[in-house]
Amino acid sequence: MAEDLRLVVPPPARGARLDRFLAEPLGSRAAAQRAIEEGRVRVEGRERPKRHVLSGGETIEVSLPPRDGEISQGGVAPFTVAYEDEHLLVVDKPAGVVVHPARGHWSGTLAQALAGRAGGGEEGRAGIVHRLDRDTSGLLVVARSEAVHRALKAQLAARRLRREYAALVDGRPASRTGTIDAPIGRDRRNRLIVSLDTDVPREARTHFEVERAFAGSALLGVTLETGRTHQIRVHLAAIGHPVCGDPVYGVAGRYGLRRQFLHARRLTFRHPVTGAPLDVRSELPDDLRAALARAEQEGGGAARPRSRPAAASRAAEGRGKSYDPQRGPSTGG
Repeated sequence: MAEDLRLVVPPPARGARLDRFLAEPLGSRAAAQRAIEEGRVRVEGRERPKRHVLSGGETIEVSLPPRDGEISQGGVAPFTVAYEDEHLLVVDKPAGVVVHPARGHWSGTLAQALAGRAGGGEEGRAGIVHRLDRDTSGLLVVARSEAVHRALKAQLAARRLRREYAALVDGRPASRTGTIDAPIGRDRRNRLIVSLDTDVPREARTHFEVERAFAGSALLGVTLETGRTHQIRVHLAAIGHPVCGDPVYGVAGRYGLRRQFLHARRLTFRHPVTGAPLDVRSELPDDLRAALARAEQEGGGAARPRSRPAAASRAAEGRGKSYDPQRGPSTGG
């Protein structure tokens, strides 16, 4: 079973960074940073960023995952392979599948289903380069060796691994294209969600383009410049256009959806070994195609107005706008 670790910061640790202090009890600095980023660390009852400087005397609580022997390998996750060679594979994940073991999901994950076919990276999530939310479908690239994993992570950090999504959103953005530039993190009041109202803000930037407009919704092409947890869902909700069907940041059940209309439809990157360009695509799954058909059948007219979160601003007319949900849209440079 998962455990909780309780530590009291001794006086000699005054001035230490949180991640460095936790590196020894958690086994490595990478493990400490992962625990912090996953919201499993609390300093005096509050989440803090990895760079948080300790004063000495604080109480730190860490929620620990089960030990490897306690994690079940049962419940193999379904997936299909969109591309594969001796160095890497690109998998097409269906909705409902968790990418790697985490609190509340210790079995039946994609990482466990890929055991023996993937390699490199952290224990328990071998080969995983990036992730998708459980109920987001689509493409992920997976390494098959440590060297390839490092190379793909470097491309991701350098923003040379392009991730493109299809998102059906409530309402219609007033601008055809835009960039949402707003730091996000675990919500300071509800740690189960991500928001702009956070004690641990992390840079987040999302680009979108309206591809089709319907009476009460719009189909967007979305690309990520950063890849934070729930980033697309939080950013689109912050400008007043939540993803249709999103039970957390929008309205569940829109167009008969049983999950958010978000699909990772395209990955483009350079092969880390051969240098050849790779362009892998995935068609919309049946449930999203059905929802899109319902949106098409909706009557004509202007998009229905929706109330916006207090932090969000009205979208600006025109093209190439940059959206700061705190201050409003501005023309991108």
